[in-house]
Amino acid sequence: MGKKFALNIFYNLAIILSILGIVWCYNNHKPLPGGFLVGVAACFAYFKYQLMKDLRKNFKEKDQK
Repeated sequence: MGKKFALNIFYNLAIILSILGIVWCYNNHKPLPGGFLVGVAACFAYFKYQLMKDLRKNFKEKDQK
């Protein structure tokens, strides 16, 4: 469970840094790195969604036992 908690923190930090990078790219008129960071943020958001779905499933299984 500790590994999943650390992974969640990593995903949150990656999403936040990607959003900050997108804002920086927008302010400095750099569309190519900004587009890359949008993809990175979307990828990490998807991974975070899958992790949360897995955690909910694990908690439901523990409650039923």
